[in-house]
Amino acid sequence: MRIAMIGTGYVGLVSGACFSEFGVSVVCVDQDRAKILRLERGEMPIFEPGLEQLVGANRAAGRLAFTTDLNAAVSGADAVFIAVGTPSRRGDGHADLSHVFAAAEEIGAALAESGAGRTVVVTKSTVPVGTGRRVEQILGERLPAGRFDVASNPEFLREGSAIEDFMRPDRVVIGTDSEHAKEVLGALYRPLYLLETPIVFTALETAELIKYAANAFLATKITFINEVADLCEALGADVQDVARGIGLDGRIGRKFLHAGPGFGGSCFPKDCQALVRTAEEAEAPFRIVDTVLKVNEARKRRMAERIERICGGVEGLTIAALGLTFKPNTDDMRDSPSLSILPALAAAGARVRAFDPEGMAEANKLMPEIDYCADPYETMKGADALVLITEWNAFRALDLGRVRQLLNQPLVIDLRNIYKPEEMRAAGLQYHSIGRGQVTPS
Repeated sequence: MRIAMIGTGYVGLVSGACFSEFGVSVVCVDQDRAKILRLERGEMPIFEPGLEQLVGANRAAGRLAFTTDLNAAVSGADAVFIAVGTPSRRGDGHADLSHVFAAAEEIGAALAESGAGRTVVVTKSTVPVGTGRRVEQILGERLPAGRFDVASNPEFLREGSAIEDFMRPDRVVIGTDSEHAKEVLGALYRPLYLLETPIVFTALETAELIKYAANAFLATKITFINEVADLCEALGADVQDVARGIGLDGRIGRKFLHAGPGFGGSCFPKDCQALVRTAEEAEAPFRIVDTVLKVNEARKRRMAERIERICGGVEGLTIAALGLTFKPNTDDMRDSPSLSILPALAAAGARVRAFDPEGMAEANKLMPEIDYCADPYETMKGADALVLITEWNAFRALDLGRVRQLLNQPLVIDLRNIYKPEEMRAAGLQYHSIGRGQVTPS
């Protein structure tokens, strides 16, 4: 089987590499010639654990190739996946579908020119309900019925564990009205049948909505436990015990019940916004998700105020921050809480020093007022407070005695609840976390 993947961003590159690992012949296409040249040299444009090795192995095996020539990639392909960006549109929060529709037009022109047989065109990008029908219209302007089929196959990849998520997914969702598309995509995902992975076939519109509904629910779950954490602090309860107590209920589940500074990343914020706008236009307001967005944005802003309050003001202080990306095991800075927290501290008069294992190059473009350091301990040397923003593994076992020695003041503010309060007390550190109260040195 042969497929083309249009777009070598996060979704396209990971999906293309993983399909090639299944034994499929994959050609990934991108207009960015510099990116394609980097990929051909084995240089990854994103950080994702295991991706470089996966790409290298399948390129060496001849199953994975990169090109800027969309016509050549599409010609003879059994399926063509559209995996281009759908960022939030400025002004109204809708998903910007211009790249999706432009790709559909190019695919239609390429298929018309090639005279190839029947091709399944699949939207892999996260798109609002109705996008697949518009792609169908665009293709139909150039191709006769029977030359193409349209399907939706939304991705459910978590940055930092995307390869595992692709290879061992909870489910695969395929939306299409075409029996031929079902057969082609069913064959493409056949290796997952060995793992008894559920393959959910739905209507086109249903598949598009499933992706948005899933992300909105997870964002709601995060926001819920964050508000529970605030209540725990007010009442003297422990949010981690509450999360465990409710998470053991099979109807609720343990995942996404970790209190923190608010969600970020490339998916939850923009997908929630797009769902809210879609619901408004359908005259079926999604009030819960609208509130989730507002609460989450306010929470990220309040984290800077929280740090200022704990420090008794930050003007003239040096603040050490560990973690810049929105989550560990990625270099993605999009909508990261650090982008709200650290500039606010700098604006309040603090000198901010920071370290992140993968995110500093991008962070430096977005926050040039921050000083970036070579390692965690250099960051905290002579600082008046240490703030933990992202829960990288590299920060989970810091030498607490050394931390105490390096800091001017023995103050640690943990926005991810990485450490146990008792060990921080024993190390002589004043410790503030989320939803668990304050710990003073013993």
